Amino acid sequence: MKKNIIIVVNPVSGAFEKKEIVDSTLLFAKNENLESILYETSGTKDVENIKNLYNIHKPERIIIIGGDGTIRMVAEAIAKEDVILGIIPAGSANGFALDLDLQLTFEKNLEVAFLHQFMEVDIITINGKISIHLSDLGLNAELIKNYEQGEIHGKWGYALNTITTLFDSGNPFTAKIKANNETFGYVARMIVIANAKKYGTGVVINPNGVMNDGKFELVILKNFDLIIFGQIISGNMPSDPDDVEIISTDKATIELDAPVSFQIDGEYCGTETKLDIKILHKQLKVAVL
Repeated sequence: MKKNIIIVVNPVSGAFEKKEIVDSTLLFAKNENLESILYETSGTKDVENIKNLYNIHKPERIIIIGGDGTIRMVAEAIAKEDVILGIIPAGSANGFALDLDLQLTFEKNLEVAFLHQFMEVDIITINGKISIHLSDLGLNAELIKNYEQGEIHGKWGYALNTITTLFDSGNPFTAKIKANNETFGYVARMIVIANAKKYGTGVVINPNGVMNDGKFELVILKNFDLIIFGQIISGNMPSDPDDVEIISTDKATIELDAPVSFQIDGEYCGTETKLDIKILHKQLKVAVL
């Protein structure tokens, strides 16, 4: 009897055609004697549809062709199920795959996604929403909003919007953070909620990140000018506590003095004034090397 797999593809992520990738993935499944069910995301009821497909077919694995946002969508649909996720990185942001060392050749990614062992990773919930990788308040969320509203996608789109966002950024915001039974006050340009080390660009924003340690980090960037920006993108994360501070914890609340732009895993989510954050330890099974 053939085993079932579901293949979830985001046809618009990454701004490139995916037919060849999908065809090769379907062929790989066929050669492994697997019964594959293909689902293309549409932006309408995707979580509900993926959940229904899982309940009908009970797959051993779900293969995801997309980026961080697509992975998060599938994770939301199957968070309580015993199923392994196989990742074929194909999005505008592939930070989750990068942190799991899955930026391989396409052929090797297929092999890992379908056949390799799994690792149990943590996920974060923020105001009840799942975050698998990196979310943040402030400058980067503004960048993502500008990127989503722009006409140029892919890495060029991010690059073009980065400088514009940095120059157009407004005043810092004030945040009260409760974590580890303490309360902290900050004036910040950006706060990252991190379950990993790197953004999809490869930039290390959280040197302490471990994806299955039962902790997440709050990276508070107090200053963010061209010098700090240059240090970060060149791999030299500032260590001066006047510029950046990192809090490691398993739960936290962030209260803001005014609405601040917020993003989860590369998707702009509007503005927020309060975040309730907690870790869900080893919640997700992901195929790895």
